[in-house]
Amino acid sequence: MIEDDFGKCPYVTVQKLLSGKWALIILFLLLNKTMRFSELQRELPKLTQATLTKQLRTLEENGLIIRTVYTQIPPKVEYSLSDIGEKFKPVMESLRVWGDEYIDFLNSSK
Repeated sequence: MIEDDFGKCPYVTVQKLLSGKWALIILFLLLNKTMRFSELQRELPKLTQATLTKQLRTLEENGLIIRTVYTQIPPKVEYSLSDIGEKFKPVMESLRVWGDEYIDFLNSSK
């Protein structure tokens, strides 16, 4: 399997879609609600504005999130999961369960 397998191999495809350091966390934050840029920034204080912008653009380009711009003053932009992004919810739950199990493993091996 090589990078040319994007769109052919499910593992290569998922790895590429989630390659950004913050992609999973952003998707997690958008699981249950639509959020504005400033709300995401508050939830991710270690993330620079430029990095958040780049990560959101990538997730949008990949079709995982939807960026909705409201024509008003001041401008309002909201982010939410797309239909295919919504289908990622059970995967996130599985990752949470496995993550909890791994944390228990780490704690039991100390």
